[in-house]
Amino acid sequence: MFKNSPNPPHNPSTIFVVASGHDVQTLLGHACESLASASVMASNFAALLEGSHRHMLLGIQQSIMLGELVVNRALDNIDPQNA
Repeated sequence: MFKNSPNPPHNPSTIFVVASGHDVQTLLGHACESLASASVMASNFAALLEGSHRHMLLGIQQSIMLGELVVNRALDNIDPQNA
C-alpha cells in the first residue's frame, strides 16, 4: 500500500531514561527480571479470564517468555562460564 505522506520525525520522550554507564550484563539482567515478572503477571491475570481474552493474554505472555529466553541467551553469550 502506498502512503502519500512521509513518516513524521520520531522524537523519543526522555521522561524515562536508563542512565548511561551501565554494562551490558547489568542491563540484560534487569531486562530478564522485568520480563520474568511481566510473564508471571500476565499468566496470573490470564487465569482470571475466559475465552478469547484468555487466549489473547496467554499469547502475549508467550511473547514475553520468548523475549526472556532471548535475553537469557544473550547473557549466556556474554558470560559462557555461568551458563
